[in-house]
Amino acid sequence: MNQPAPIQMNQSEAAHGNHREKLRINNLHAFYGESHILHGIDLSVNQGELVTLLGRNGSGRSTTLKAIMNMVGRRTGNIVINGNETIDTPAYKIAHLGLGFCPEERGIFSSLNVEENLMLPPNVRSDGMSVDEIYEMFPNLYERRTSQGTRLSGGEQQMLALGRILRTGANILLLDEITEGLAPVIVQKLGEVLGQLKERGLTILLVEQNFRFAAPIADRHYVMEHGHIVEEVHSHELEAKTELLNTYLGV
Repeated sequence: MNQPAPIQMNQSEAAHGNHREKLRINNLHAFYGESHILHGIDLSVNQGELVTLLGRNGSGRSTTLKAIMNMVGRRTGNIVINGNETIDTPAYKIAHLGLGFCPEERGIFSSLNVEENLMLPPNVRSDGMSVDEIYEMFPNLYERRTSQGTRLSGGEQQMLALGRILRTGANILLLDEITEGLAPVIVQKLGEVLGQLKERGLTILLVEQNFRFAAPIADRHYVMEHGHIVEEVHSHELEAKTELLNTYLGV
């Protein structure tokens, strides 16, 4: 008996029409030593979606990203990445499921130049961007390709950190405060890049303090407070829920 052929998605379908789940978290608790930081997180991100984690500092947003990567002291619950349960999976194997983490500190190697930094991580999937594609997306990096990491501006370091993940072939991106401290022109460029990545069908979970940056590009927002998700807001609900968001975010 012939098996049905797998459904092929074009980029537009991946970005807009298909809700294939790429990341699902159920009842996630996370601990650093005796400190209980996350208290039963539930969230999901679908193919081609950009979803934000909003909240005040200390609400548990960055810990959520680290817990997904198994970079906390202890975690319990369920985390399914690209169809694989990963709660007992070590961090290095999680990356090989197609997940790329861009931490707030960026992790640029100061003794290496831009191109060496780009080439350092191994490929986790075969469909990563080429170096030329990354230079096309970030022309600043091409101009600085022989410059050492220590000589890059904060914006250039952020572009490099993001470009490095894209070259590995990761198709789920965890991005932590990528606009913090950057000039408005760089923030605008990063917004354009995230839009392009969505069009390519990549899936993005974004921790972001700059709501004006996040609002136009995100499909959904989860609001966190004291290690709990207290609200889920879809993009079409933003106007109706502005006052509620202001209360939670203190803006």
